[in-house]
Amino acid sequence: MNAPTLIAEPPALNRARGEARIAVRASARGTELARLRQSGSAKAMTPRRSGEDLVAVLVNTAGGVTGGDRFHYGGEAEAGAALTLSTQAAERAYRARGGEVGRVAVTLKAGADARIDWLPQETILFDGASLARRLEADLAPGARLLAAEPVILGRPAMGEAVRSLRFTDDWRIRREGRLIYADALRLIGDANDIAARRAVLDSAGAFASLALFTPDGEAEALLTPLRALLPETAGASLIRPGVLAARIAAPTGFDLRRALIPALELLRGAPLPTVWRL
Repeated sequence: MNAPTLIAEPPALNRARGEARIAVRASARGTELARLRQSGSAKAMTPRRSGEDLVAVLVNTAGGVTGGDRFHYGGEAEAGAALTLSTQAAERAYRARGGEVGRVAVTLKAGADARIDWLPQETILFDGASLARRLEADLAPGARLLAAEPVILGRPAMGEAVRSLRFTDDWRIRREGRLIYADALRLIGDANDIAARRAVLDSAGAFASLALFTPDGEAEALLTPLRALLPETAGASLIRPGVLAARIAAPTGFDLRRALIPALELLRGAPLPTVWRL
């Protein structure tokens, strides 16, 4: 009697895990580091002050995100403090095995009259990528938040086409525990076909989501100047008092950055971190 044929299971693969959390506080010298925790493949480079601001640069030492990876980044600005979070370079979401999803979670907390700028560089989505991203923020009275997430669909200059993709990006912003902004973006399937639709990206190869949350009339005052800066392939709206949201579509990552940088500097009221200009 022949022995039964065994069907080999796919080998278990090592997956990246990383967590980086930073908290800052206000002092007589400006904003200073209060707490820093990092583990696994997520690192926060030594923060440095830019005026009254403190800038932290996040690094994924795994070199990218694939199915099964888990990353968590956290930033907290205590009352009166100012924190800017950026990344060392563009993040890369690589092909995932069937059924596996890479997950990146970001949690931000701004105390009374504090400010946080969440300004990572681009995420490049490669063919076969499966990435679920979530941004959650809680703002105290008087707090201000500027958040942006630029995305590039593959690398056309390298002859790459993104035919298979699963990308979700969820934002939940609360002020004093009350939800004031929710956004759910989905790109699932043939990214080239989806992006070609006029109501989606009209064949643009890159796009960015950005939003500004202010406690007073600042967002309202910035709407007209922002619209004047944006290209025809972008739009900005005042969602509600103190909430300004925009999306930018562009043919390439270079074109996106050329439109995004002046928009972010207008909303930020200051130049972007140095890593954006390297």
